[in-house]
Amino acid sequence: MLSAQTEFLISLFVLLGCALVAGEFALRLGQLALVGQLLVGVALGPTLFGGYIGLSTVSPQLSAVQILATFFLLFLAGLEMGPSEIFAMRRTTLTLGLAIFFVPFAILLPVVHYIAPSLGILTAAFVAVTLAITALPVMAVMVNELGLTGRELGKLLMGAALVNELSAVTVFAVLLQISSSGSHLSWVSIATALGATALFLAVVFGAYYLFQRIRARQDWTAATGRFLQTIRSQEAAFAFLMVLSLGLALLSQYLGLTFVIGAFYAGMLVSPQTVGARIYGPLRRVLHVFMWGLFIPLFFAITGLQVNLRLIAVPSAFTIFVVLVIVAMFSKVGTGSIIARIQKWSVPDSVALGFLYNSRGAVEIAMAVILYTDGLISTFWFTIVVSVGLVCTVVAPMAAVAAWKATPASRADLLSRSRVFTGQSMFFAPPDDSLSGTPPRP
Repeated sequence: MLSAQTEFLISLFVLLGCALVAGEFALRLGQLALVGQLLVGVALGPTLFGGYIGLSTVSPQLSAVQILATFFLLFLAGLEMGPSEIFAMRRTTLTLGLAIFFVPFAILLPVVHYIAPSLGILTAAFVAVTLAITALPVMAVMVNELGLTGRELGKLLMGAALVNELSAVTVFAVLLQISSSGSHLSWVSIATALGATALFLAVVFGAYYLFQRIRARQDWTAATGRFLQTIRSQEAAFAFLMVLSLGLALLSQYLGLTFVIGAFYAGMLVSPQTVGARIYGPLRRVLHVFMWGLFIPLFFAITGLQVNLRLIAVPSAFTIFVVLVIVAMFSKVGTGSIIARIQKWSVPDSVALGFLYNSRGAVEIAMAVILYTDGLISTFWFTIVVSVGLVCTVVAPMAAVAAWKATPASRADLLSRSRVFTGQSMFFAPPDDSLSGTPPRP
């Protein structure tokens, strides 16, 4: 009989190897690597082969890997944005970003509650949040591959996606605080949760302001430079930032907001303005290589193991799945397209924008993982959330390209700017050193 350590190493070997191959295969088919990594996890889990190869359940060791990957995944998502970018955002971008989260959320909440009243309003709100988010890293990859980097439409897509993700994470934090306190959804519980969230955000942005002021002092810069030259431990700056990030994660956990909220906002605090370009650049490169090479494939593969598509194979469950796909997709398409038209974008650009905002990904799935591991949603609803996100992500770029091909002018522009259609790059291949496809913040 194999020891627990041997079984764990075999599981890592199988999952990581299969995830890397499946991710590469998905890229060559014109999809995101996460699609292949999720699907291979689904195939190795209880849906197909899990009962034969011993992966029908996730072991405690794999759960620990998933928790660690979730922390770094949210930290990396926060690393792609900064408070300075939010403060400098234009009103039109801010309006669009808020609308493409809160309008779908407001539509999805009563729909989920109606089709599954047994969930309760709080759990229905959790499901609605996970289905209403747009994945900023996935959006950045698509902007890059569709030739929109540096263009006004690309800036609008990225800026609004940033606001969307920030809004979703904050609302998720409020709901988690209500859930952790054992309260029902009421004005008192909402006010308490908002107070805890406001306290946490005050600490985060206060620290950001403090770091900026300290960094501006020349004597501080000289002192830190001398300190880094005298310490003997390797990569001490990286370790120190990780300690601070874990401390912020513990603070958010203590306030009932769960550690992933702290990880996300800790990533936001780390920028060239707060830690300096000398530390920020290498930190970002190391994390991206580490995440793309190990944690991201494992995270999606382990998530796939927890999905059981047999649960939605019955007509009633499949109906719920189809309804939520339609509502989740077209609430975003409608909202994004209408606001884009109000802002004077062309019809093809507006429709394409609406579909691109349907891209889901790491943060949505990380939220679902937290809900599932905390027992807030069942395996059935975890499967529903992940599956809806997967379908929306697959459809998003294809529908956007179809919208641009609808008129001769937009088709010509698409062919001129996008490397996807000129054979210059692999569709949706991630850059060597970036999770999001965007260059480091200046």
